[in-house]
Amino acid sequence: MKEGKNDFAIDFAVPGFKKSDFKITAENGILTISAEKQEEKNEEKKHFTRKEFSYESFIRSVQLPENSIPDKIDAKYEDGILKLMLPKKEASVVKEKKEIKVG
Repeated sequence: MKEGKNDFAIDFAVPGFKKSDFKITAENGILTISAEKQEEKNEEKKHFTRKEFSYESFIRSVQLPENSIPDKIDAKYEDGILKLMLPKKEASVVKEKKEIKVG
């Protein structure tokens, strides 16, 4: 996770998946990224049938920074890299203590 001035960036190297394979959720301060894909290949010849199956999946969870905005997370998947951008909340300005005199 990289922290920028206005956001946080998280990159995951996950080649071989499609955009539709991913499920990303943010709940109770936890960001969960998972993906799953299944493939089946069939080859039928006169005297035999060959079937191959493959299954790939992963799941990762990270704690969201307290100053992130989970409702505005943006995700992009390109060239085997899943990129998540988590915008930061605006910093609240701390005002100086001011003493008020009673007259």
